Amino acid sequence: MSFTHTPLLLLSADSQLPSHPPSLTEQAAQPSVPSTSAGNTHIVPSSTSVSAEDSSFRTSDRLPSLGASKSTHEQRHFPKTTVLSHARHSLSADHTLSFLLSQQVSEEENQSKRAPSTGFSAVELSSSSQNAIRSSRHANSGAIDRLGSREWSFGSGEHRSGSLYGSGRRDFDNRIIYINNPQKTNDRYEYEGNRVRTSKYTVLSFIPKNLYEQFHRIAYIYFLIILVLNQIPQLAVFGRYASLLPLVFVLVITAVKDGYEDWRRHRSDKKENNRAALVFVDDHFEPKPWKHVQVGELVKVQANETIPCDLVLLRTSDPNGVAYVQTINLDGESNLKTRYARLETAARLEAADKHPGHYQIRGKVICEKPNRNIYGFVGYAEFDGKQLPLGPSNVILRGCELKNTAWAIGVAVYAGQETKVMLNSAGAQSKRSRLEHKMNREVIVLSLFLLICCFVSGLGMGLWLERHEDQLQNLPYYGKTHRNYYGYNGKLGESIFAFLSSLISFQIMIPISLYISMELVRLGQSYFMIRDVEMYDKETNTRLQCRALNINEDLGQVKFVLSDKTGTLTENKMEFRFASIFGENYESTDDPEETFGSRENELATESTGGVSWKPKAGVKVDPRLVQILKESTSSLQRNMVHDYLLTLAACNTVVPTKIKLTSSGNLEMEVAIAADEEIALVEYQGESPDEQALVAAAASYGYTLVERTSNYIVINVLGQRMTFELLGMHEFDSIRKCMSVIVKCPNGQVKVLVKGADSALLKKISLSEKTTHIAGERQAQVLFDTQMHLDMYSNKGLRTLVVGVRELSDSEFTNWQQLYAKANASVSERATLLQEAAQAVENDLILLGATGIEDKLQDGVPETISTLRNAGIKVWVLTGDKQETAISIGFSCALLTHDMKQIIINASDKQQCHDAIKAAKEAYVQVDNRHRMFRASGRSYDFATELPGGPEKVTELSNASLSRPFSQRMKLDSFRSINSSRADSGRSRHGRLLALIIDGNSLVHALDKDLEQELFDLATACQVVICCRVAPLQKAGIVSLVKRKSKEMTLAIGDGANDVSMIQMADVGVGISGQEGRQAVLASDFALGQFRFLQRLLLIHGHLNYRRLGYMVLYNFYRNAVLVMLLFWYTLYTAFSTSPAITQWSLVLYSVIYTSVPTIAVAIMDRNLSPQTLLKYPGLYKSGQENESYSKLLFWLTMLDTLWQSLVLFYAPYLTFRHSTIDIWSIGSIWIISVVILVNLHLAMDVEHYTWITHLAIWGSIVATYICLIVLDLLTDDDSLVYYGTIFNIAGTANYWLDIFLIIVTALLPRFVLKIVKQKIWPSDVDIAREEEIRKG
Repeated sequence: MSFTHTPLLLLSADSQLPSHPPSLTEQAAQPSVPSTSAGNTHIVPSSTSVSAEDSSFRTSDRLPSLGASKSTHEQRHFPKTTVLSHARHSLSADHTLSFLLSQQVSEEENQSKRAPSTGFSAVELSSSSQNAIRSSRHANSGAIDRLGSREWSFGSGEHRSGSLYGSGRRDFDNRIIYINNPQKTNDRYEYEGNRVRTSKYTVLSFIPKNLYEQFHRIAYIYFLIILVLNQIPQLAVFGRYASLLPLVFVLVITAVKDGYEDWRRHRSDKKENNRAALVFVDDHFEPKPWKHVQVGELVKVQANETIPCDLVLLRTSDPNGVAYVQTINLDGESNLKTRYARLETAARLEAADKHPGHYQIRGKVICEKPNRNIYGFVGYAEFDGKQLPLGPSNVILRGCELKNTAWAIGVAVYAGQETKVMLNSAGAQSKRSRLEHKMNREVIVLSLFLLICCFVSGLGMGLWLERHEDQLQNLPYYGKTHRNYYGYNGKLGESIFAFLSSLISFQIMIPISLYISMELVRLGQSYFMIRDVEMYDKETNTRLQCRALNINEDLGQVKFVLSDKTGTLTENKMEFRFASIFGENYESTDDPEETFGSRENELATESTGGVSWKPKAGVKVDPRLVQILKESTSSLQRNMVHDYLLTLAACNTVVPTKIKLTSSGNLEMEVAIAADEEIALVEYQGESPDEQALVAAAASYGYTLVERTSNYIVINVLGQRMTFELLGMHEFDSIRKCMSVIVKCPNGQVKVLVKGADSALLKKISLSEKTTHIAGERQAQVLFDTQMHLDMYSNKGLRTLVVGVRELSDSEFTNWQQLYAKANASVSERATLLQEAAQAVENDLILLGATGIEDKLQDGVPETISTLRNAGIKVWVLTGDKQETAISIGFSCALLTHDMKQIIINASDKQQCHDAIKAAKEAYVQVDNRHRMFRASGRSYDFATELPGGPEKVTELSNASLSRPFSQRMKLDSFRSINSSRADSGRSRHGRLLALIIDGNSLVHALDKDLEQELFDLATACQVVICCRVAPLQKAGIVSLVKRKSKEMTLAIGDGANDVSMIQMADVGVGISGQEGRQAVLASDFALGQFRFLQRLLLIHGHLNYRRLGYMVLYNFYRNAVLVMLLFWYTLYTAFSTSPAITQWSLVLYSVIYTSVPTIAVAIMDRNLSPQTLLKYPGLYKSGQENESYSKLLFWLTMLDTLWQSLVLFYAPYLTFRHSTIDIWSIGSIWIISVVILVNLHLAMDVEHYTWITHLAIWGSIVATYICLIVLDLLTDDDSLVYYGTIFNIAGTANYWLDIFLIIVTALLPRFVLKIVKQKIWPSDVDIAREEEIRKG
């Protein structure tokens, strides 16, 4: 029995199935038929379907109609010999290996039947998906059971574990789904129902779960402890109910916010769960709520409907079993994806549809456990003992929409929370801002200070009792008589109680309101950021998205921006510009008369049979290439051009769609079919813009891709329609860096068409005349010319690919086919085996040429990068493009300049990489003390190289600049800011700016622990870093290196799935809503429509957000600490008693009502500079990088100011009334109103941009405080009666108002003087810019 690759095979029915797994040699001897598939293995029934009237298929079971489409397979019966003909409309997307196996029937059965078996089975194993290569592992082919059973079964009675013939053992790592039998599928109740719940709480769990989540904040636990201590009578400082208010208020506000958000989720879940789906129940499809769909049920989806759960396709309305889905709800990509039903299942369901009432649907799907990988699926269907591998292209996922397909039927494999979309519904990783980390440090300091104050109070109480021990019997509240009525606990006990009571009294030293205030402020800031119309992208109709509300202020401290190139700096809209074909360079002309569609260029259209195929987006053509294609005689150059354009049209995963005008006047898109007789405009749908550009270019030269199915490709070649049988496909991967398809041409030749990166493909070119049938000298010249063209394209900033071809002999094809079939049948080593199969044919290639595709820069990219650099931000580019392309784009976007010294590192091993980095450091990076260019902190200045006269001259100029006009002062200051940022790390010892260009191979070694410090030193000493040919994980590794080795803020920005790891690793992740889907957006903290919006996001919103929140945190520390210090001074004059003079309700309301609203309003509304000024002078952004709004120095200065103000607050009324008969409640009334007015005026003095909201918040808080004091003094309950009418009595005296005035002036005078002195003598850039704004009005 010989092996051949012809599509027609004959096999005698006497052939026997081997009883053991066949060896590789035996497999090679099995007959096979080439077909098409790129991922999984399909089993396709042959045209020799057994007649429905055969006795072996008669049954009384009923099966209703499952669809309306008719079978394209005729039923025939061959008693002795089975003919397997290759169906034109086949299902798989890769090479199809066809086995014709005779049915093995036992002698006992043959004797009992007394007739030879005629139950032949045609089994066609193929890979099913274009995507399966990426991630799938597939089951091996299983044993083939007899077909002589009395019922038509999709599976045997026992589960096979995935070995060649099945072990019969249950594999608990897999999921078993019995088709159309949900009860048996879920007999152990281990599978989820289809009800989804995105809400976090239920009615019963809301309170305990929400409280549990809130108390993850340590500060809340601290306040809970304080609250519990205050319930102890001996420690009660505040009233029991009053002490509850602060914590309860914060908990309730947060709970209401969380509850509202969860209620909205509940409402959305209810709507989603009650949508209707067609489910096969009681012999027909009937509507059923999504929430009631079960794993194992058959589900029918109509066109434009959403998939209710994850389904394995069994049949579609398309005769090829093809379904088209849109995954925009899953990954954000709007282009159509192709999915396939196995032709075996489709044919059987179709046969059952033709003969209803005869067959019962039986079978199994064995697949992997639910997981998050939306691009992978591992499993196989089992019927009649055959195991049919399934891959991701056989599955349609929940949330996708069925498009351009009338209907599709599938079996539910994952439902509800186990669907892939739900498993991926978790939000991005939580990040905490740099300011919040620093704030925690200050909270610890304040906590220690609080403990010291409490310890002083406790110790003071003990010492006071020691000195007055003889008087305790007569002192109020300490008398020991009357059976210790006051509960005296001894000196030690009273000291301990004094310590704990002080802890309760001084609890507001840690501002509980700060946490809720920060959330509200960030929410308000995000609102204004989103509403910024200057960051609205009209083209994509997208605004800024704030996906992480807790890191707004980090936008104001970014030091490193690490950016992707394609789709981020560029538009990711590819335009075919250059073609290098067999050593000749062809260029798209700028002549509008020579564009696609001109009269002279009729090659790009087909006009036969009334059908006109025209690509929607053509390219400008080169007349020379058009002339070659018009040649009627065959020549070497003509053949090379043919293979070149054929490769561009066929070696891809693009799906052609037709656009037609409907009767209503709207444009409608449908999948293109070559048999269409309507005039159509072709538009190509593909996952890669590069492939779309290449296919459009081929179409413009007359090679129009008309139809693509899983088995064949139809290409209109210069007006002649040709069908190419698709035998196999090896998709691009990061190891091979190329893609190839194996096709059978109409003339019978089997060719391998390859395209890929030059770094990988040029190594596979053959210069041997024996293998290429082309003179070796000619091939060498073509290789040389092509390399020159590649360099030229790269220097122009174009994306390049190399194109090659190889013709396979019968033996070579046989060898590849065996490897390919083995890989498709493998479970655990499929990816490795597929690479081996690809390598078997992706060598000894004929070099056809190369392509040059232009990816234009986005609008405003050069200006944005220049602005960011002037703001002291370093922009690094991390791209997968080749080095020359990356450098060219670097010049185009103003990242590189011609005065920069380029340090290029291309190392093949670790030692070379080490030597190159070390040599670069020694040659260019200064390390001496005087001109040190790099420090671990990332900050240093070398003014000696920036201005004549050295540092002393700069100081002199800074002082002299105070008397200069603003324009001169601002120019000098901005010059200092910009140049100091460059001197920080960017110049060589000779003053030249440095740029590091390093490739991915070098980074493999440079990111090792041994070299990463050296790499970091060199990279941060450069102004620009470009990393080319980098993998996604290398991008994340570079971000991680910068974060670990420096203290600077990093921002990563990208638009594709390959940027997700980098975005999540950075302190701030920004996604671009671009052409590569929404994976980057979904993983980001902020999302933009264009790269140019980044400068506004950082320089305006980042600057303002950081300044506002930094000031807010310091102000909250101040306003709480000043009251605590006031209470502490009071205890020193009251025998260290913690009973305050201020009423308990005023102490509680101080942080909640009296002073909380103004700080929130100012933190949202205030701004120190206008957006125009911040954009005009980018150097102002450095104020955030230099921590001008929040630092240790500012904290301690604030605490020093707090100490002074608290002393004034206490001693002014004390000295005024110490010889009077005023009671403690009256003096407490003075203190509380004084401190409220003081802290609000303190805030008002720092406000730089007043609005009516700011005025209302500040002055309204003072008025509200008076109203509250009046109301509290009118209360007549037992606890409040002691201070009844206090404010009415004390406010009627002149000393009351005089003290308030004296306190305000004395407390704020030092701060006011220091602000004036600083602005006049030591002004910052911000101060100077603000002064000019005030002058201009």
